[in-house]
Amino acid sequence: MGLREIELRVNDRRVRETVEPRLLLSDFLRHTLGLTGTHVGCEHGVCGACTVRLDGDSVRSCLLLAVQADGSAVETVEGLARGRELHPLQRAFHEEHALQCGFCTPGILMAAADLLERDGTPSRETIVDMLSGHLCRCTGYEPIVEAIAKVANR
Repeated sequence: MGLREIELRVNDRRVRETVEPRLLLSDFLRHTLGLTGTHVGCEHGVCGACTVRLDGDSVRSCLLLAVQADGSAVETVEGLARGRELHPLQRAFHEEHALQCGFCTPGILMAAADLLERDGTPSRETIVDMLSGHLCRCTGYEPIVEAIAKVANR
């Protein structure tokens, strides 16, 4: 198969690139566009570190090909903040000490943003359920739950 041209919006910026058909969306974001906030952990969709939003839905970018995103809108963790103004979730993660090494944090932030957009006041159980799709080895999850709940209760 030859190269394929794709066009998409990434963090509200129009992008047109020529890619290998087998290039993963995570690798496209990280290596082609330099958006290294999208982390790759397991490459099997289990850890959640590569979570981005594709047309408004949380997806595992390590399980999608870049050509599958052709014509779509992608939001990465770099797109959460508006200039120097942090997203409320980013501020809450800082305030609640909801990150340590930070490897899982971008994927959790993207999934939490998706959750809060769909359900502005999720229950603690709903937050915990969403987090069940993300692996974190540092925080013990409690500060993450508290940070998301804090934003939901504002």
